[in-house]
Amino acid sequence: MTTPLRLGIAGLGTVGTGVVRIVRQKAELLQARTGRAVTISAVSARSRDKDRGVSLAGYGWEDDPVALAQRADVDVFVELMGGSDGPAKAATEAAIAAGKDVVTANKAMLAHHGQALALAAEAAGRVIRFEAAVAGGIPVVKALTEGLAGNEITRVMGVMNGTCNYILTQMEATGQGYNALFEEADKLGYLEADPNLDVGGIDAGHKLALLSAIAFGCQVDFEGVTLEGIQEITLDDIRRAADMGYRIKLLGVAQMTGRGLEQRMSPCLVPAASPLGQLEGGTNMVVLEGDAVEQIVLRGPGAGMGPTASAVMADVIDIARGTRLSTFGQPAATLVPCARASSATPAPYYLRMALRDKPGALAKVATCLGEAGVSIDRMRQYRHDDTTAPVLIVTHKTNRDALDTALSGIRRLDVLAADPVALRIEQV
Repeated sequence: MTTPLRLGIAGLGTVGTGVVRIVRQKAELLQARTGRAVTISAVSARSRDKDRGVSLAGYGWEDDPVALAQRADVDVFVELMGGSDGPAKAATEAAIAAGKDVVTANKAMLAHHGQALALAAEAAGRVIRFEAAVAGGIPVVKALTEGLAGNEITRVMGVMNGTCNYILTQMEATGQGYNALFEEADKLGYLEADPNLDVGGIDAGHKLALLSAIAFGCQVDFEGVTLEGIQEITLDDIRRAADMGYRIKLLGVAQMTGRGLEQRMSPCLVPAASPLGQLEGGTNMVVLEGDAVEQIVLRGPGAGMGPTASAVMADVIDIARGTRLSTFGQPAATLVPCARASSATPAPYYLRMALRDKPGALAKVATCLGEAGVSIDRMRQYRHDDTTAPVLIVTHKTNRDALDTALSGIRRLDVLAADPVALRIEQV
């Protein structure tokens, strides 16, 4: 095909600016790899006059992203505004209705409206591509939809929020507490405008829901993701976990079980020597397990101008080459709602408790665990002051319901100096 592929870019923040840079600076490379020119017809953003460090000369301007999506000289609408609803959703729907393909980095929009948008796009003969919405520069969507298409996926897991991984690894490296590192991450610009999207696990939960839909052939179900953030993780937890050979990560896990689809985004302990355990800073890692391939590990930058713009351009290049794939790897009409697993798969748990320093306290805790059917694998007591005794317990595999029953009983014993911490240990 000799006609150019014409882009309309809505959103000129960090990622949008990065896409403009690639299109302007790599024009010859893009044409060599696709067989056609890739050009930008027009752009849209909140401010026309802002200095973005890249020339917008020669591009049309639309104040309204919906108008951009409907322009006759736009073949692919590139949505980089963000937000689950509002202008991003309206413009994406307008682009599909106008016969445009869509490339987006908007995980929130797809996590909440992905099924409806996919149905609309496929009915119109259009594609929605979203590599940049999950794990930045890591090509995990392509890996699932193409490279592993011959596998029955058994588990997807990973560290999918670089901000949380930065905070947790810096706590260990510097000895600073959560609050200090949260403030540092904010000053560095790592946090979303609503920080809870990051530290509350919501951002990473959106990503996990999208990967689950591809991996297990089901409709996106963000509401089915169990979410727990990192706000309650203390420096003591970081240090005690390290003493026992583990590191704490905000870990997403999705797997199909006999009870339904299990989707969890929560702080977990992973073996320190494992690939996930060795992950530092703002880097992301996704582990994919399939019946034929067994396990593969994808690691790379999860955010930033270059990595995310690279992922956007990967989708643009596929469209330029004529690659047409269903949004979630198979026709949207064939995706069915998956039953939600009623409880998590059994696993060992790490328990940290501060017990009142009085005779029989530890024995009472052990009795409560045993009566709930929770078996102790390892236990460690640390040097303590005159009033409290720090105790760590690692259980054998148990289900969370049994553990919660035990913890409820322990709270009624009046032996705790503080509320206990329970973190799942994930086998990697």
